[in-house]
Amino acid sequence: METPEIIGTDPAGWSLGTGGDTLFTWDYDTSAERLLSLYRKGKQKQWDAELRLDWTHEVDPGDPLGLPDEFVWIADSELWRRLPERERTTVRRHMAGWLYSQFLHGEQGALICSAKVVQTVPDLDAKFYAATQVMDEARHVEIYQRMLNTKIGIRYGLSTGLRDLLETIVRDSRWDITYLGMQVMIEGLALASFSIQRDRVGDPLARALNAYVLQDEARHVAFGRLALRDYYRELSAPELKDREDFALDACWALRDRFAGEEMWRHLDYGADECIRLARRSPAMREFRRRLFTRIVPTLRDINLFGPRMQDGLKRLGVLGFGRLDGAAISEEDERIAEEVARLEMFGRAREVADVIARGADEDEH
Repeated sequence: METPEIIGTDPAGWSLGTGGDTLFTWDYDTSAERLLSLYRKGKQKQWDAELRLDWTHEVDPGDPLGLPDEFVWIADSELWRRLPERERTTVRRHMAGWLYSQFLHGEQGALICSAKVVQTVPDLDAKFYAATQVMDEARHVEIYQRMLNTKIGIRYGLSTGLRDLLETIVRDSRWDITYLGMQVMIEGLALASFSIQRDRVGDPLARALNAYVLQDEARHVAFGRLALRDYYRELSAPELKDREDFALDACWALRDRFAGEEMWRHLDYGADECIRLARRSPAMREFRRRLFTRIVPTLRDINLFGPRMQDGLKRLGVLGFGRLDGAAISEEDERIAEEVARLEMFGRAREVADVIARGADEDEH
């Protein structure tokens, strides 16, 4: 399976004008130790998807992610109960294809934005770290493309909600909006989605893949937090209002506009009903909870948490997440990925030992 079914993708691509100046710096001596520490970690944590993941693993073609039914957005409905099993299999495959297509497109957006940060951020230390993120994002694009092409076999175009958010981020000339949009909002979306995949899906390749990507993304959010924290302390009230408006608009979009609308219209089981069911499903509530446990503490940490922001988050029903420790959540994501890597290595070592033992037995006989 190397040529997936492609749904709703423009082969001509998507052309966007990008704003902002490319900034050279001649200050090679001053350094921000916390950013340099992230840069060192970014170098040390690079990994090769070709070697780290077991691409020989065969997925279930009818359920390539091993997605529990409670995470199929329409599963808790009379509509789902009426569907024959062959149609349920179709929904599972298309959900996998739609989800991983959005991961793929989002990672390409992150690749473009991190390259833009290298150009536009004024500090050399931040340029260093952003350069490691460029490599991370390229690897993530590679992984999700390969998963879609070789394991899932269905690829969707960019969802409307993600497209609108990416367009706003890429077109804006201000380097801090690129940070805010990508490192806080879209990486928050990624952390929520990947953590659910890591923790809830049954397929071991999908679990491992998302654990490793999640480890990278936790560093990216930490980078955004450090880079923006001091900068936002210095902004004027009108400048802060502008950033708060952007962040709140993005929060509403992330909350309401990722229910697989394009997929349901393609499958046509009654698109409007499916979208309505998806938006109120337990799985979507779990996604929103994880999304805002990543985003809201970061907004607080970067000093973008004034009365206006708190009022908006209260209307969203997520203000309480501001009490959480965002750095601790990111550290836990990294710890789990390290544990997954250790277990994977142990499992493969046992396999090698078994092969060697069998070979020795055959030689003796």
